Amino acid sequence: MTKPITDNDKFASDAAFDSLYSLRAQQLSAIHWTPLQTVKKAALHLTGGSGKRILDIGSGVGKFCIIAAHYFPDYEFYGVEQRKALIDEAIIAQNATGISNATFIHDNFTTLDPDEYDHFYFYNSFSENIYHYKPIDNLVNSSPEIYQDYLQHFHQLLEAKPSGTRLATFHCQQNEVPPGYKRIQHITGEDLKLWIKQ
Repeated sequence: MTKPITDNDKFASDAAFDSLYSLRAQQLSAIHWTPLQTVKKAALHLTGGSGKRILDIGSGVGKFCIIAAHYFPDYEFYGVEQRKALIDEAIIAQNATGISNATFIHDNFTTLDPDEYDHFYFYNSFSENIYHYKPIDNLVNSSPEIYQDYLQHFHQLLEAKPSGTRLATFHCQQNEVPPGYKRIQHITGEDLKLWIKQ
């Protein structure tokens, strides 16, 4: 029986953490999974408000949730992902690290109840519908129409949340976030943006 990794070795670098995944997932990491240092900055923001349930929309192989859960053990991190193979990768990595405060949901985010979550992380997973450089796979439908539908659901979800709701986005444009959210951090050229609903 393999002993879970309980030390910090796998959290020392992106390469160390990515070694938990299959070779294919490792090859996709630089484009599709959140870098470790970005996870830490985003999670610090998301844990700064009231409420302890944080949802990663389009969680992929679970890198954001597992790393954030490691550094913020008093919070619950949820990842929703429509690709079953990526959920399987996430659960393998979670088991290897012994993280207990992360949960992975195999579903489309449009089916979730937003009231179940307090704050949100979003590494523009919708963009695969309009950009096709190094895709994850060809197992899900993609189109500009799906992108617009997802973006509309995303806006509705965020607009329904109360004042004080926190959002962290990575590689997102200003118009992909509802106007009720104020950007509280301005670092020129940085792709991570931090928001609070007014």
